[in-house]
Order: sequence, then structure tokens, then C-alpha cells
Amino acid sequence: MRIETVFLFDLDGTLVDSVYQHVLAWKEALDAEGIPLSVWRIHRKIGMSGGLFTNQLLRETDLDMTPERVDRLRRLHMEAYGRLSPGVVPLPGAKALLATLTDSGIPWAIATSGRMETAGHNLVALGVDPEKVPVVTRDMVKYAKPDPDLFLAAAERLGKPIEHCVIVGDSIWDMLAARRCRGLGVGLLSGGYGTDELERSGAVRVYDDPADLLEHLDEVGGRR
Repeated sequence: MRIETVFLFDLDGTLVDSVYQHVLAWKEALDAEGIPLSVWRIHRKIGMSGGLFTNQLLRETDLDMTPERVDRLRRLHMEAYGRLSPGVVPLPGAKALLATLTDSGIPWAIATSGRMETAGHNLVALGVDPEKVPVVTRDMVKYAKPDPDLFLAAAERLGKPIEHCVIVGDSIWDMLAARRCRGLGVGLLSGGYGTDELERSGAVRVYDDPADLLEHLDEVGGRR
């Protein structure tokens, strides 16, 4: 009996070229709160949950992170990202990859650590209507990556077993979440993480970007 392959995609850095807009938006938010954090350190945290982001800030800065301050940071990031979002575009091959899966009858969904207030900009750039495609955002689950809740919820939305899912992401947080929910992690380099980092976190295959994955779709069970 052939097992049906299902694809679950992260959004930022996986389908849309938005990682650095997020980095700059967080930098602006942190600067506004007087929190000194280098840009490269911010980049290493993109893709993780807001709660984990906050915990890492506590460890690295020894600052008092009150609930009010956390809420201000989220709001400042959202506002800054909204201003930067016109520069967000689909990554090479992203639209073609999703169209190929759709035309081949292969189910797919999107699961992102971003809230809809920021993810909405990216979905517009990608041409994905969340009314027609299953999209799970941070607002919809208790915990985000590296917890597996987002991917589990996306698989449930598709009505498919998580063990049949190929989970495509660009960060170590995606791969750790994929491993924890027993999905098959596939990494992309388009978010800035290296091949060795993604493989150590659980990626069974690593490709450059969505276009490269499309060229090798059969290697991960995506029969056209």
C-alpha cells in the first residue's frame, strides 16, 4: 500500500524572502525599548516562538522582561514589519512548487510561528488565500516552534497523519519541531541557516530554495 505524502511548509524564509525584514523589524523594536542586541543574534532567533525569543533575551541581556514590555515589543515589531513588508517577495520557485503540488493532487498546508498580523502580508505576496488553503499561525496554537503544535495542527486541518508529512522549513526550529512530531524534516538554505545546522537538527535532505526542492521533489516522495 502506497503512503500518501503530505507537505507542510513554514512561511518566512521557506516560501517568502522575509527573514531580513523580520530581523530589521525586531532590531527597530528592541532599539525603541533600549535593548542592545546585535543583528546577527536576532537572526539566529527568527522562526522560534515569541516566548522562547523572550527567554533568550533574558539570558543574553539580563533585562527585566515584564509582560507589558513583551507586549510592546510584539506591537513595535508588527508595526515595523508592516512598513517593511512591501519588500517581501516569494522565494524562487515557491509559487511553482505550490502549483505543482496542487496540480498533482498532493495536499499541502502552511504552518508559521508568525501571527496573522504579520503572516498576512506574506500570504498576500505569495498569492495564498487562507480561506482556501489551510494556514496555521501562532495565534491558533498554545506553543510555537520548536514545539510541534503548529505542524500537528496543520496536519489535522488536512485530515492526514503527521507521520505522512514532509515538513519543509529553513531554520533549526522547524527541523526540531518536525523531529518532535515524527514528521520528515526537509531543510532549505533560503533562510540563512547552513546545511550542517539543519542536518544536525533533523533534516533528512537540504535544498537551496523552493526551486531546488521542486527539481528534486521525487526524492522526498512528491510524485508528480
